[in-house]
Amino acid sequence: MIEVSRYLLPNGLKMLHHFDNSTQMVALNIIYDVGSKDEEPSQTGFAHLFEHLMFGGSVNIPDFDTPLQKAGGENNAWTSNDITNYYSVVPRQNVETAFWLESDRMLELNFSEKSLSVQKQVVCEEFKQRNLNQPYGDTYMLLRPMAYKVHPYRWPTIGKEISHIENATLEDVKTFFYKHYAPNNAILSIAGNISFEDAVRLTEKWFGSIPKRNIAARNLPEEPEQKESRFLEVYRSVPLDAITKAWHMCRRTDKEYHSYDLLSDILSNGRSSRLYRHLVMEREMFSDIDASITGDIDAGLFVVTGRLNKGITMEDADEAIKREVSALMEETIEKQELEKVVNKFESNHLFSNINYLNKATNLAYHELIGQAEDINEEVKKYWDITPQDLCRAARKVFREENSSTLYYRAQ
Repeated sequence: MIEVSRYLLPNGLKMLHHFDNSTQMVALNIIYDVGSKDEEPSQTGFAHLFEHLMFGGSVNIPDFDTPLQKAGGENNAWTSNDITNYYSVVPRQNVETAFWLESDRMLELNFSEKSLSVQKQVVCEEFKQRNLNQPYGDTYMLLRPMAYKVHPYRWPTIGKEISHIENATLEDVKTFFYKHYAPNNAILSIAGNISFEDAVRLTEKWFGSIPKRNIAARNLPEEPEQKESRFLEVYRSVPLDAITKAWHMCRRTDKEYHSYDLLSDILSNGRSSRLYRHLVMEREMFSDIDASITGDIDAGLFVVTGRLNKGITMEDADEAIKREVSALMEETIEKQELEKVVNKFESNHLFSNINYLNKATNLAYHELIGQAEDINEEVKKYWDITPQDLCRAARKVFREENSSTLYYRAQ
């Protein structure tokens, strides 16, 4: 049981606290409720750009990393479709350094043409390296706009095209910052060897004076139901043909979400999973194959992607995947197979939440999508799923008219 205390500042900042005396460290994790889905279609990649800008100096502190490193700490960040997440880890005796740094960059960044130019170059190089110059790197850039037609999940987190970052102005990034980066649009989660009283005192001291900002309510377009299958074929300079199939599934907060998570594990979690046993080991059709869910807060995707062995046609590989997902729709999964994947989830969940940083991050995320205490109910939700639940979930999603298929042919 992970115990959580909470405190709400007058400016709207939510603070969560978990005491852990098994460590001499403290983690501060801040989730800002802004991701790539909050961008304009003509200005994509901004949430990810801010992940970098937030380390480029704040209004009172020109260098974010050096003070933290001198205090024996470390930090990092990541962006998704839904959120931007920042964390700092410090020894307990130097914890105030982390409060000082995190609060100052929430207050205001050091907006300058020089900082923006540097970070734009970094992000553009990352875009090229990850999406343009890496084999299969543009898979999701091709898949997302095929699967989504109106929802902003139709572009990847790094952006739709590199020109959107290249053309970003100082005024553009200032507008984005004040629109989304605010205490009333953030959750501060503190885990480690610090008392609740000290956490409240330091949160009030360093974050309490930051003004609340006007955060506009989200009004995202809902993706309409897909009623016919979609298909795209491309040729690229890659060593092997690859295929990716995606089906629309539910939201992260829907009850069925956990069923789809288990279905992806049944298909591809480990060497004993169905796709690996049947299509890699027995039939030798794929060199590797994987099933996953995007895990998005809004309605996400169930994705199967694999690289074909030489001599296997794309059409045969496609049919093989269809047969595997059809089996989930037509046959009841045996209790032993279900228990195996739930056991693996339970062990991963428990081991992950031994670490104080993981607890800080996971508590903040659960607070965003519901309440932090829900983290203690996750394992039970998986154990409550029956083979019949999985069969119903599979029938709902793995319909041909709900699929988008990408043939990624080696040139």
